[in-house]
Amino acid sequence: MASKSYQMTAEGKVQLEQELEDLKMVKRPEIINRIKIARGFGDLSENSEYSSAKDEQSVMESRISQIQEMLQYAEVVDVSNVPSDEVSVGKKVTIVEDGEEPEEYFIVGSSESDPMSGKISNDSPIAKALLGKKIGDAVEIQTPAGSFTVKIKSVENA
Repeated sequence: MASKSYQMTAEGKVQLEQELEDLKMVKRPEIINRIKIARGFGDLSENSEYSSAKDEQSVMESRISQIQEMLQYAEVVDVSNVPSDEVSVGKKVTIVEDGEEPEEYFIVGSSESDPMSGKISNDSPIAKALLGKKIGDAVEIQTPAGSFTVKIKSVENA
């Protein structure tokens, strides 16, 4: 059974590797220590410190597994193989809707998305509509809030 590949920028892969290192080398020992201390408080069935630390450990171990899978199946996008005027993961695109101000987005893998800073996931409705299109193209974007048409003003390597 083929697993999903995770598209990401080289920067995004480095960030995931750093997060994994931090979780394994810093956070994991901290939580293990908290569990050890909480055990010393006595009855584990009514020990909120112990329960809290175990819950945190579970969340952290899930995140470690998730990151390991993402890194194992990472597909780092090389924008140098994509035409300079074509929208792809790892590129910054400026779009404009009639009568509106231009909007700029950096298209990244889903693990890197941060809409508040202009980084949108390649799985988002906007990015899906824009991927593969070129400067000057008019693109209809379907979102849960409705559809709208934009024109691609510029595409650049970020």
